[in-house]
Amino acid sequence: MILSIILSAIFIGLGLIHFNWLIGGKFGFEESLPTKENGERVLNPKKIDSAIVGIGLTAFGIFYLLKSELIEFNLPEWIIKYGNWVIPIIFLLRAVGEFKYVGFFKTVKNTKFGKWDTKLFSPLCFVIGIFGIAIQLIK
Repeated sequence: MILSIILSAIFIGLGLIHFNWLIGGKFGFEESLPTKENGERVLNPKKIDSAIVGIGLTAFGIFYLLKSELIEFNLPEWIIKYGNWVIPIIFLLRAVGEFKYVGFFKTVKNTKFGKWDTKLFSPLCFVIGIFGIAIQLIK
């Protein structure tokens, strides 16, 4: 139960950060975008992208809040069946990365994003993935 609550808090917090960007907030925005070594952004997200990711992260947070049994709502069985594994796998894959700009095995490491990705983003994704799998195996 505690791991579900922790994941719920993480996901809802990350969702709120994305909604903050949607309304023009700047907290952590520059640090969260991968760049080439010359400083050129690899991604140039639009507000709709922040909205979609914010909704997705918040939905993941609600999913784990439901898993904690602090709140009750009957989801379709297929959402529970696949969500239990898809969410952790997404974040483990994000932790591994795409081998250039993102993840533990990235080659571009000395950018602002690269440093934050090494210190925070990839380890957080790894922990999210491990916690999600642990929730499944502990039950």
